[in-house]
Amino acid sequence: MGSIQPVKGARDFYPEDLAFRRWLYEQTRAVSERFGYQEYDGPFLERLDLYAARSGEELVKEQSFVFPDRGGEMIALRPELTPSLARMVAARRKQLTMPLRWWSFGPFWRYERPQRGRSREFFQWNIDLLGIASPAADAELAAVAAAFFAQVGLSPDQVRIQVNDRRLAEDQLARLGVAEDRRPAVFRLMDRRDRLSDTAWRSEAESQGISSELLQGLQAMLEDREAWRGSEDLTVFFEAAQEMGAGAYLSYDPNVIRGLDYYTGIVFEARDASGEFRAILGGGRYDDLVSAVGGDPIPSTGYAMGDVVLGLLLAKYGAAPELRSSPSQVLVVTFDAESQKQALRAATRLRAEGLQVEWYPSAERLARQLKYADRLGIPLAVILGPDEIREDALTLKDLRSGQQERLPASEAGGRIRQLLMRQD
Repeated sequence: MGSIQPVKGARDFYPEDLAFRRWLYEQTRAVSERFGYQEYDGPFLERLDLYAARSGEELVKEQSFVFPDRGGEMIALRPELTPSLARMVAARRKQLTMPLRWWSFGPFWRYERPQRGRSREFFQWNIDLLGIASPAADAELAAVAAAFFAQVGLSPDQVRIQVNDRRLAEDQLARLGVAEDRRPAVFRLMDRRDRLSDTAWRSEAESQGISSELLQGLQAMLEDREAWRGSEDLTVFFEAAQEMGAGAYLSYDPNVIRGLDYYTGIVFEARDASGEFRAILGGGRYDDLVSAVGGDPIPSTGYAMGDVVLGLLLAKYGAAPELRSSPSQVLVVTFDAESQKQALRAATRLRAEGLQVEWYPSAERLARQLKYADRLGIPLAVILGPDEIREDALTLKDLRSGQQERLPASEAGGRIRQLLMRQD
């Protein structure tokens, strides 16, 4: 029997991969809490009907992992979190204090073609503001995104947050003579503009029965970078975002539509300024979603950011963090077989003092044990040889500087903390 391969599009998280995921969680937590957002989460499994309510046919029919449970009900591995959020808010509307500022970070699944920057299993930061109808609320979310990019070392020259308003786009389509029932399909076509070649985009437009005259009007609409000045909401949005320090990251882009059907107003995406990758994050206003899943209407806005593209972008610009997967602060080496018990006791004593300590489980050459610690980025090593044991002492070696010192065993915990503080 050959080796069993992982499920296509699923991901193995080796310790170094998990270290990045944990780091990313901490970055999203820090910036979310800086703006006053509370952490929450939803279930990994939802009824398929929840997404059918407003997410759009492509997500439900093509991108969701769907299966019947033992009772025959169709269940989906969650492809996104916003419908779950809307359901949760609708269920407890009277107990919740508005406005809600909630954020989450967790796993999601979409049945897409795996490629660079896209997998079928991914982790995603979701952040939402519910209960405020003003475009200033949308601007706050954009400011959170800008603060995050600044925090992880991505500048406005490297990342752009591109903004549009679907209501402005609706008005533009109406002037082009597009009937209301045709607009969702035209929006989806517009949303695919930057992912298709000119020939492929024209071919798709023709397959949808869009005339060459209308296509020419759409192209002119997508090239007009000043249309936002006629939108009161976008004017308020950009002014508020500027006051919150996010202006350098923002620009108006009529190509940003967002493909999900539940968006109702301002929408935005963050992209690599060089255009190499797909969207880093995306979201916008969805005022009708809570009512679509059985609750009272609540004005809402939010966005989601996946971990895969962000990781590629950080690597591209040399902003990826230097992380070590080992949590150990100290390695207690085994000097020889005779001193093994004393080494175990020393490790146990240091752990009792709150330090993160591992023990090398065999009496191999000292150089090999120290090399092991160095490769894992463990900064300190404790050595207990016959002389140290006889004197109830130990030798503490700083693997970063190469310096070492002998000191009483009772003083080891305090000295280790001093050296670790220098590291920080």
